[in-house]
Amino acid sequence: MSIAETNWYSEESATLGDRIAGAREMAGTSQEDLSKRLGVKLKTIRAWEQDLSEPRANKIQMLAGMLNVSIMWLMNGEGDGVEAPVDEVYLTADVNDLLTEMRQMKTQISQTAERLGHLEKRLRTALKEPSE
Repeated sequence: MSIAETNWYSEESATLGDRIAGAREMAGTSQEDLSKRLGVKLKTIRAWEQDLSEPRANKIQMLAGMLNVSIMWLMNGEGDGVEAPVDEVYLTADVNDLLTEMRQMKTQISQTAERLGHLEKRLRTALKEPSE
């Protein structure tokens, strides 16, 4: 199966970060330029593209407009977006399955890290409260 034949940017195949990076690259915009246009730090754009954090709703709306894709496409890969990269590389079903599993694990790790952060915050708050 060729890359062009797969639904490259679908929710099952790609993350929000993958779609942001893909749309940014297709628009010919650097991370630095996008960060300036959005009014966020460069490390914020990098974190979004690496799925370490997610933009707020207003930034997703701005991203969609600046990158000429729909909000729905950014969120789940459906609607008006960019085409899959055209390449002569062919992926076997096994390789495609491995890539999909790796993306799913990356998403799970990100969600677990976020939950851990919330638990740490709750623990700090609980430790600061005086005992009754």
